Amino acid sequence: MLNLVTHPLRLHADPSRVVVRPFHIAWQSNGTTPSRTERMVNAVLAMSPEETRHQLEVVLKDFEARHWQTRRVFMTRYDEIEAQLGLDGSQIGDEKRQLIGAYFCHEYSYAAAALMNPSAVPHFDQTGMQPGSLRILMSMRAVGEGHISSVAFREGIITDQNEMRLAPEPPFATATDAIGDEETAPSGAVTVYRHRDSTLSGTVIFPITQAQSKGLEDMRLVHFTHDDGQQEWLGTYTAYNGSQIQSELLRTRDFRAFDLVPMTGSAARNKGMGLFPRKVNGKYMMIGRQDGENLFLIESDTLTHWDEGQLLLTPEYPWELVQIGNCGPPIELDEGWLVLTHGVGAMRKYAIGAVLLDKHDPSKVIGRTREPILAAANEDREGYVPNVVYSCGALRHGDKLFIPYGVADSSVAFAFVEIQSLLSVM
Repeated sequence: MLNLVTHPLRLHADPSRVVVRPFHIAWQSNGTTPSRTERMVNAVLAMSPEETRHQLEVVLKDFEARHWQTRRVFMTRYDEIEAQLGLDGSQIGDEKRQLIGAYFCHEYSYAAAALMNPSAVPHFDQTGMQPGSLRILMSMRAVGEGHISSVAFREGIITDQNEMRLAPEPPFATATDAIGDEETAPSGAVTVYRHRDSTLSGTVIFPITQAQSKGLEDMRLVHFTHDDGQQEWLGTYTAYNGSQIQSELLRTRDFRAFDLVPMTGSAARNKGMGLFPRKVNGKYMMIGRQDGENLFLIESDTLTHWDEGQLLLTPEYPWELVQIGNCGPPIELDEGWLVLTHGVGAMRKYAIGAVLLDKHDPSKVIGRTREPILAAANEDREGYVPNVVYSCGALRHGDKLFIPYGVADSSVAFAFVEIQSLLSVM
């Protein structure tokens, strides 16, 4: 009998969570007249000191209490505009610089539409943890204006008694910083940085490259152990530009610097790739859904190039007849590799199940749940996309599995399940 306990806590979309983002002027100079950017800058430069001070005070009255180090953000944005226009800033005072920066910023509510599809891994800092407790960190897909997705984080503690406490969100959220302007960011790998004074629970990673311009979607975090024992946190996610998708890889060892690396190969054209937490038989391995219907096992000699894999699972039971996919990276047990799956059935209802793969040969399926372990029901059915429960990654804590999961593409819920009870229903 399955022993699963849902936790009462829910995380919801919150339009009050805002960050300051660069505001880009689309119209440029035609070569004979100044661009809009130049005209706006010139207008500020033409203001008297008194008018400049007054206008800056109006902006700060409206926004300084809503954001962290607002004046510094304005100055940083001014520096980008100065470099773009080739200005000589040595004769421009701080107040004019801040006001110019403010004209090229805007406030963005990064989780106004939805908060969903979480994944969880052990936190990199377990200092002071009591027996039976584990510090965790989660990634979540936050959806804001224009249906653009970003990656938000949340830290917390779980216990072996099905308890959970989340770290409070700081009053101000901050976006990671990248070197260079987002408009000119290359399509290849980029590195973004968490500000030295920002907590991880207050940090948001926004799209940087053109390939990511419409969203970073559904990150599947995994705590990865290399052959030499080195630890790294890796996250596969979908980069979306409005018409095309590609799989990319987040890499970090300290959650201060994050490498965002495009993956190559025919398998990387698809969504939902889940990375094994270590090499198996000398190979990196992924679980993927290359045809939009079935699950495949994919091998590679590198972390960033993935070609076609071998068919692993096809839809078998009524609740998954439309398609199946993974709900996060495989989890290593003594009994084998545990993979949470999602199935789509009649009326496009999403549910979560599980399979067990052979520990030494993951191409062999040992067991599989005939019925979902979590499915949309009652209040879980309603939301932005009804009838959906979906996870991007659970974690093992002792003899239990902690499963954060998205509900109706609108909120995040949590469950604990005893691993042996899960294996018993396969």
